[in-house]
Amino acid sequence: MTKVGQRDSPAKEEPSTTTPPATKKRFLTPGRFVTILCIINLINYVDRGVIASNGVNGSSKTCDAKGVCSAGTGIQGEFNLSNFEDGLLSSAFMVGLLVASPIFAGLSKRINPFKLIGVGLTVWTIAALGCGFSYNFWMIAVFRMFVGVGEASFISLAAPYIDDSAPVARKNFWLGLFYMCIPAGVALGYVFGGFIGNHLGWRWAFYIEAIAMAVFVVLSFCIKPPQQLKGFADKDSKKPSTSSETVAPTDAEASQIKTKAPKSKNLVVLFGKDLKALFSEKVFIVNVLGYITYNFVIGAYSYWGPKAGFGIYKMKNADMIFGGLTIICGIIGTLGGSYVLDRINATLSNTFKLLAASTLLGAAFCFTAFLMKNMYAFIGLFAVGEILIFAPQAPVNFVCLHCVRPNLRPLSMASSTVLIHILGDVPSSPLYGKMQDRLKNWRTSTLIITSILFVAAIIWGIGIFMNSVDRSNEVSEDEEVEEEKLESKAENSTLV
Repeated sequence: MTKVGQRDSPAKEEPSTTTPPATKKRFLTPGRFVTILCIINLINYVDRGVIASNGVNGSSKTCDAKGVCSAGTGIQGEFNLSNFEDGLLSSAFMVGLLVASPIFAGLSKRINPFKLIGVGLTVWTIAALGCGFSYNFWMIAVFRMFVGVGEASFISLAAPYIDDSAPVARKNFWLGLFYMCIPAGVALGYVFGGFIGNHLGWRWAFYIEAIAMAVFVVLSFCIKPPQQLKGFADKDSKKPSTSSETVAPTDAEASQIKTKAPKSKNLVVLFGKDLKALFSEKVFIVNVLGYITYNFVIGAYSYWGPKAGFGIYKMKNADMIFGGLTIICGIIGTLGGSYVLDRINATLSNTFKLLAASTLLGAAFCFTAFLMKNMYAFIGLFAVGEILIFAPQAPVNFVCLHCVRPNLRPLSMASSTVLIHILGDVPSSPLYGKMQDRLKNWRTSTLIITSILFVAAIIWGIGIFMNSVDRSNEVSEDEEVEEEKLESKAENSTLV
C-alpha cells in the first residue's frame, strides 16, 4: 500500500485491462427536453390568451338610450369591472413576477435550476385553480399575482437551458421554437377561452389549464436535464475521485485554495454584485430599452386586440379571427426571424439589424392596416405586419443571452422579463383602457399605440453601431475558482 505523500514508481504501473462500460443512451435527449420546455411555455401563454378572450374576460353591462340594460358577461360582467380595472387584472401577474424573478435567478446558483422550475410550476398550477374559484375582483387579482410567481421560475432558466442544448448551427431556430409558443399560446388562449367560456363558463378555462400544467409539475421533479447549465456547478452530483487513495493538500495548498474562494457567500451580496455587472453592459441596456418599447405595444395588442377588432370592424368571431391570425403569423414570424438570424451569421450587430428592420416594416404595415375601412383589407395588411413584428421574438432574447457571461444569463433573462413587463405590457393594458374610456374610439386608440413601434425600431437601430462583443463563452470568476479547485484536487489525487 502506498503511503500518503509518496508516488508510485512508473515501472510498477500496470495498464488497466478493464473495459469501460457501454454508455447508456438516455431517453431524455436535448430535443425531447426542449420539447417539454416548449409545451410548458405554450400552456403559460395560453393562460395569457384565456384571460383576454371575450369568452372568459367578457364585457361589462351596457345600457341603451332608453335606459334598458343588458347583463355583462365573463369576468368583467360578473365582477362589474371598468375597462381600467379590467386592464389592471391583466397586469396583476407582474407583481409576482417582479418579486420572484430575482429570487429564482439568485437561488439558481445554490439549488438545482430545474427543481426550481418545478417549485414555480406548482405555484402556477395552484394559482390557476384559484382564479377559477374567485368570487370578486381582489381575489382573482391576488391569484393572478401568484401566476406571475410561477412564471418567474420558468422564464429566467428555460432559455439558458435551450441555448446550451441546441446545436450551434440551429441555436436560434431552437430558441425560435421556444418563443414561437408565445404568440401561438396567446392565440390558442383566445380560441380556447372563447370556446370554453361560451360552452362551460369562464371558470372552467382556468380549471382545465391547471390540470394540463400539473402533468409537467410532476415531470419537472422526476426528470434530469440532459445537459448541465453552462456557468453553474452540478448541484445533484458529486464526482468521485480518480484514485481510491487521495492525498490531502498541504497547509500551503489549502491556504491558497481558500484565498481564491468567493469573498462572500451571502446571496444578497452576490445578487447585488451580479446585478451591477449586468447593468454595466451597454448592449444589454439598449436591447432591453427597445424590448420594453416593443412589448408596450404587443401587450396592448394581445389584451385588447379582440375587443378592438370587434369595436372597429364589428367582427362577430373576434376571438377566433384574432386567435387564428396570431397563431399563423406568430409561428411564421418567430421561426422566420430565428431562421434568418442563423443564416446571416448571428453576431450581435447583425441581430440588431434584424430587430430594427423587421420592427420598422411591421409597424408600417400594422399602422396602415388600422387605417383601412374594409375588414378584409385590414386582415391582409395586419397579417403581414404581425409576421414582421413577431420576427424579433428569438433574436431579442439571443442578445440577452449572448451579451453577458454564462453565469449571468438567468439574471439577464429575469431582469429583461421584469423590465419589459413592468415598463411595457403592464402599464400599456390599463393605459390603453383609460385612453379608450376617454376617446371612445377604438381606431384612434389603436393607431396611437401602434405608432410606438417606430420608437422601438429606432432604439434597436442604435445597437447596430455599438461595439458589441459576444460574451457567452467567457468564463466567470466563480468558474475560474472552481476550475482551479478541481485541478488542485486532480493533482493531489495522483499522489499515492
